Amino acid sequence: MVVPELRPWRAAGPLATRVANAVRPRLARARNAVRTPVTRAADAVRPGVTRVANALRTGVTRAANAARTGVTRAADAVRPRLTSAVTAAKPQVERLARVTGRQFARIPRPKTVKTWQYTATATTAGLALAASVVTVTGPWDSTGQRKVERDRAVALQRTGGADHEGSSGTAGGQPRPAPSAAFVLAALGGGARTSTSAPTGQGLSAVLRPLLKDAALGTRRTAVVVDVASGRRLYGSGADTALTPASTTKIATAVAALSALGADHRLTTRAALEPDTREVVLVGGGDPTLTAHRDAEGWASLRTLADRTAAALKKRDLHEVTLSYDATLYAGPRLHPIGVNENLAPVTALMADEARTDGSADGPVLRVTDPEADATRTFAAFLKADGIRTTAPGPSKATNRAESLAAVSSPPLSALVERMLTNSDNDIAEALARQTAVARGERADFDGAGKAIAAQLTKLALPLKGAAFHDGSGLDRADRLTANLLTALLVTAGDRSRPDLRPALTGLPVAGFTGTLTSRYTEGAAGLVRAKTGTLSGVNTLAGTVVDQDGRLLAFAFLTSNTTDPGAAQAALDRTATALAACGCR
Repeated sequence: MVVPELRPWRAAGPLATRVANAVRPRLARARNAVRTPVTRAADAVRPGVTRVANALRTGVTRAANAARTGVTRAADAVRPRLTSAVTAAKPQVERLARVTGRQFARIPRPKTVKTWQYTATATTAGLALAASVVTVTGPWDSTGQRKVERDRAVALQRTGGADHEGSSGTAGGQPRPAPSAAFVLAALGGGARTSTSAPTGQGLSAVLRPLLKDAALGTRRTAVVVDVASGRRLYGSGADTALTPASTTKIATAVAALSALGADHRLTTRAALEPDTREVVLVGGGDPTLTAHRDAEGWASLRTLADRTAAALKKRDLHEVTLSYDATLYAGPRLHPIGVNENLAPVTALMADEARTDGSADGPVLRVTDPEADATRTFAAFLKADGIRTTAPGPSKATNRAESLAAVSSPPLSALVERMLTNSDNDIAEALARQTAVARGERADFDGAGKAIAAQLTKLALPLKGAAFHDGSGLDRADRLTANLLTALLVTAGDRSRPDLRPALTGLPVAGFTGTLTSRYTEGAAGLVRAKTGTLSGVNTLAGTVVDQDGRLLAFAFLTSNTTDPGAAQAALDRTATALAACGCR
């Protein structure tokens, strides 16, 4: 590196030389005067220093031998743990290196690198690596939710919410709307780099066509790829052919619910006191995330509701009450057409912890058969602990004259949508479908929910040709969607003019890191693909977004039917999405 000499230093050069020449003889005389006494002093103390050094050497040697034994024992004890830690971390480190390495490889290198350019490039690479590490360690908690969003929802729980004229199960007078996840990852609405042109249809066809011919994808397969920034379809194969979508149906449910209710809408569970009867009614508002766990983790707490109810009763000098429950917000059969299934509880407006029997938060598990009665018995136990005795609970309906004692509200609808999509939560999906029906004035059962979803998507001018909705979760094999509709839903959710729909994108699992894609995409496209999976017997689907090699955000949908090996079909779909991530395709 060459540092240019500045003019002031050039001007001062002759003066500095004269000063140095003047003082040099004096410095030499002072050195000679001091050297002789210093030499004599050194000769006098040298024998003593030598004796002290010899004594210290012996002691230090003994101490070193003693310490070496202890250090060796400590190293032997720690070595297995370090080896285990390194082995456990190795896949994540390798995955991070692959993801960030490709990004760094795209940074153009100037022919002549100046000092400032080198510093700027190193700083950029360091920031990119830091951002990637944050992604790997995860701004998500164990349920797949981004922690910052969850914590913010908790902080604003008493200042948010929206009531649709009391018809949605949200009590009047409850919190007003507050911002939530609607603006998270706003760049998805068009913030992807647009300085480069989108892939061409010919380029995409050359890449995708051979992959979609894989026999593992069954006898029927459709595919669509769309540029999110422009909304233009780049590739289509069987785009308007309606197939069984499985859990990708949840994308449609998410968009319908968000557009009908708003991203800040909250679901409220309350306790009401009937006048002159001492009857307390636990009124379900259809919140599928209501929890009885001691640590509610930001979700509405049945324990908190019981504590508040007990305090309100004691103020009225009531210590013994008749307890009932009201789950009449929803109508029709509670059991899904597939029958009793570990993937879904009976659909009811009142349940705690999704009626799970093992304390889990997601995944298949045996459910209780009467969720509303079970939740109310748990509520009664909490009241008893607070000094309120109750009768055995039974069904009822709160009257318009009932006095509200206490209430708890869910986080904003945006958080429920994200949890539904990340974990493919069927209970939340069916609840949101019914809430959409309530908001649109339809009967809150399976048929009414399907009609409401279709009507809401029609209102958004989405292509519904061939589509059929029989539930909100996609468990019904009679559901039908097209690849064209799925990509249109994703593009609409990314529209900057519709920020309330953004959670339909931000909730999608991240390849290799979150939700149903945690164990997939361990090679290649980890972190670059966000997608909703769909799996039924003989059906494998995938729909989501991907950032291609040039930084363009693409929406894609792949639907297949008559597959025989679900693992092989998933792998084939993952290879296809990975090809999009690696593609410039021009």
